Amino acid sequence: MRASPAALFRRLIVLLSLVAAVLVLPTATDAAAAAPAPVPGDLKPYDVDAVYSAGVSSGGYMATQLHVAYSGTFKGSAVFAAGPYDCAQNDLNKALNACMDTLQDLQLDKLEQTTRDWSAQGLVDPVANLSGDPVYVFSGSGDTTVKRPVADALAAYYGRFGAQVRYDNSTTAGHAWISPLGPNSCTVTQSPWINNCGIDAERDLLGHLLGSVAAPSGGPTGTLTQFDQNKYVPGGAAKAVSMDDKGFVYVPTACAGGAACKLVVALHGCKQGYSYQGFGSQFIDKAYLDEYADTNHLIVLYPQAVATTTLDNPNGCWNWWGYLGDSAYARHGGKQIEAIMAMVKALSGSAPPPVQNTVTAASVDSQDGYVKAAADGTGAAVGTLESTYGLAVGRGSDGKHNRTVLSFDTSQIPAGKQITRAYVTLTRSSGVGDPWSSPAGNRLLVDVNRGCLGGCSVEASDWAATATAPGAAVVGSFSSGSRSSTDLSAAGLAAIDRTGTTQVRLRFESNPASTAYLFVNKDTRATLTVEYQ
Repeated sequence: MRASPAALFRRLIVLLSLVAAVLVLPTATDAAAAAPAPVPGDLKPYDVDAVYSAGVSSGGYMATQLHVAYSGTFKGSAVFAAGPYDCAQNDLNKALNACMDTLQDLQLDKLEQTTRDWSAQGLVDPVANLSGDPVYVFSGSGDTTVKRPVADALAAYYGRFGAQVRYDNSTTAGHAWISPLGPNSCTVTQSPWINNCGIDAERDLLGHLLGSVAAPSGGPTGTLTQFDQNKYVPGGAAKAVSMDDKGFVYVPTACAGGAACKLVVALHGCKQGYSYQGFGSQFIDKAYLDEYADTNHLIVLYPQAVATTTLDNPNGCWNWWGYLGDSAYARHGGKQIEAIMAMVKALSGSAPPPVQNTVTAASVDSQDGYVKAAADGTGAAVGTLESTYGLAVGRGSDGKHNRTVLSFDTSQIPAGKQITRAYVTLTRSSGVGDPWSSPAGNRLLVDVNRGCLGGCSVEASDWAATATAPGAAVVGSFSSGSRSSTDLSAAGLAAIDRTGTTQVRLRFESNPASTAYLFVNKDTRATLTVEYQ
């Protein structure tokens, strides 16, 4: 019996409804819609038994910096679209041309040696910790922002320290975090820089870091907390170090209930921060980490960088080239590194360190100068080329040995506060030869004097005057840009004059055997940074 037109229409409606139901079955992309809204709160301690870092682009560089600087805390790392540790060497030009593009040599041998030197000096944790650590590296052939050879160098860098590297370079991905929730196709490089390449990169990276991984949940069921990052930043002002007031942490129900959990610090890339031009929580929602967190006892910390109002960091990148004058950006003492470490300590049950207050004093130009003398100190005279070249240190072409004296007003340190750390930062303007290698292993020493060595204006007797704390710090070799000294020794800290002037003298430990010197302080004055609590 033939059905009536009305019956056929009803059947068609039912069929279309079934098709529609099939088309809207839950998919990985739909899980993003179920991402929990953040609720205000504070970081709380949990039973954390291991910590890992992960990041993309500038966040990838920061993930590596955290892992290398604090390898005693971080047990592994996962990096999308970034290069080796301290690749930029505190130089924006190198960051652009060697660590993103390939127009300059990124000097992998030098990066390895710097890491080993810093480890020996205690500026990063012992490099022996990196041996055996799991490291996941991802680079797509379509990435023209951080080119393939740069990511190759990251994998090779970790290999030199014995890390267990898994390198995924098999896709045509553009410059992005790779996720099944990515709204972009695999090959593009565009906002929100989260691409779907038909793979589950989170399963791969977490499986490598943890050894094995359970299947993800259908959607996050834990709590996403928005907290105040100012509490964890040295100095207490997040935006002063290009970090947002807001940070986020995702805590699964099991972890909140007391289960032992691991912590993953997930770092967005440039232009992906919560407050960057209304970007919001897209990175958090689409990274596909919270779904794995629910089923694998993982807490996920999402620190947030923010753009500066100046040209230092207009895109809200993490600090991987030394912006805002933070030359310690990649090691202990780096402002952003220490802020994230304070968050990690708060989540892992360690008491967070007291918020550090900081005074950075520029040298007093009218009192700065340099003195030249024979190797035995005879014939000392005040140098006269400061306005032309800067302040000299080392052996000049006239055979004289130069020492520089810098004055700092340290009366701005509040009374009753304990000085916990201090260091000097220099900017090189020019030079000849390598005084650090004449003789081999020569060191540029920082003498610290309470008050002035003689009169506060530089005078000939300053060359040989006895300092309160001789050799209180060392400035490592650098051929361009800025370089910070090691932290002042306990004697150096004690020599800082809280009521007036502290003078610093720069001198090479051994007189160079031939012409080898540098000029500093010509266009950028030296600074003395003092932290107290």
